[in-house]
Amino acid sequence: MDEGYKENSEFCNYRSPLSTRYASKEMQYNFSDMKKFSTWRKLWIYLAKAEKALGLPVTEEQLAELEAHVYQVDLAAAAAEEKLTRHDVMAHVHVLAQQCPLAAPIIHLGATSCYVGDNTDLIIIRDGFNILLPKLANCIDKLSKFAAAYKDMPTLGFTHMQPAQLTTVGKRACLWLQDLLMDERALSRARDDLRFRGVKGTTGTQASFLQLFNGDSRKVKELDKLVTEMAGFSRSFIICGQTYTRKMDTECVATLSSLGASVHKICTDIRLLANMKELEEPFEQTQIGSSAMPYKRNPMRSERSCSIARHLMALCNNTLQTAATQWMERTLDDSANRRITLAEAFLSADSVLVTLQNVFEGLVVYPKVIERHIRQELPFMCAENIIMAMVKAGGDRQVCHEKIRVLSHEAGAQVKQKGLDNDLLERIRRDPYFSPILSQLDDLLNPSTFIGRAPEQVTEFLEEEVQPVLEKYKGKLGKAAVLEI
Repeated sequence: MDEGYKENSEFCNYRSPLSTRYASKEMQYNFSDMKKFSTWRKLWIYLAKAEKALGLPVTEEQLAELEAHVYQVDLAAAAAEEKLTRHDVMAHVHVLAQQCPLAAPIIHLGATSCYVGDNTDLIIIRDGFNILLPKLANCIDKLSKFAAAYKDMPTLGFTHMQPAQLTTVGKRACLWLQDLLMDERALSRARDDLRFRGVKGTTGTQASFLQLFNGDSRKVKELDKLVTEMAGFSRSFIICGQTYTRKMDTECVATLSSLGASVHKICTDIRLLANMKELEEPFEQTQIGSSAMPYKRNPMRSERSCSIARHLMALCNNTLQTAATQWMERTLDDSANRRITLAEAFLSADSVLVTLQNVFEGLVVYPKVIERHIRQELPFMCAENIIMAMVKAGGDRQVCHEKIRVLSHEAGAQVKQKGLDNDLLERIRRDPYFSPILSQLDDLLNPSTFIGRAPEQVTEFLEEEVQPVLEKYKGKLGKAAVLEI
């Protein structure tokens, strides 16, 4: 063992970077032991209350004792119990029973481990979506303001990563926005599609509860409904095995993985544009880009987002494998995997959204660099406009096309072989053939005439598609994203 190792020191045990560096405190708490085990205790209270309401011998004193100990979770005692029993739920049942001797006889009455395990997971997943969605909405809000501010600014478009027709800075931002809107819809749908496992017993048949209520099926069904409502869900699964179907996890994590793909694409675009010096993520006054190269301004936020998004995208495969290998009513090989996968999916999504909002809040545009890049490429792109102008002036289209083709190749050689600027326009101005349209050249080369309806498209998109989504989050927008690292 390394001499720096000290038993029981927090700095000598592995800690997830998602907790120590990246994810927010609220999402960390959502997947914490305190949230998990206090929710178990709440679920035992919901069950006891519902059983009392339906006539089982549960007293107000027992309920009060349980409610007084919701957050008095003795994790050390539970760990010691689990070491003996090799069963996490029973370990916590024993510890709670010791704390609540009056209520001990009715704790977990008629339930199986998945009553607290699965239902808690569903509550945590729901709460996780409720944490993520306003953060996603804030990203959409910040980016929509950026798109509106730059809807008219021409910039080179790129297809195949080669210069293409012009677009605008704001229109490109709307491509990013459109993906994020799809993610908002998908996350909202995944949250709203969640169902509670409810009160179903060991293999989902509710046999134990039917026995508790002396064969009264109506009361068993009402018990399920009451507990579901207490937990804040509108419906529960009618059919389940010992667990709720693991396809539910697949649907939830798939939406988060898809969000990861969106963030990766956006931040990759920003990194490429930063390389071209057209766009830059925020860079603080004291920030260091490189330990060896003081001049560097590395896009570390976008790189971090891509890095974590890549992990997020890969997590979906875990849920698919888990759903595929649940034999019959369930196997336990889902448990350890889900403890890691579900938490990391939500923590990763949280991390990239916080970082993405921070990037959007401080995006810097360099118009002069953008203009220079346009000037370098626009002469080639305006060939069709020049041909049309020459035809209107009485020229022959085929002759004009050949003239421009030859001059374009000559100008291209200047750029590629000699590293000089594109001089196609100068060559056109010097050629007597083009004298009939020389007075029109500046107008023919105005970048604003090459962007089509991009500004109008931005306005329409923001009004018709973005604003209705942001309306859902009134009162939850405007808070700045804070990066600790």
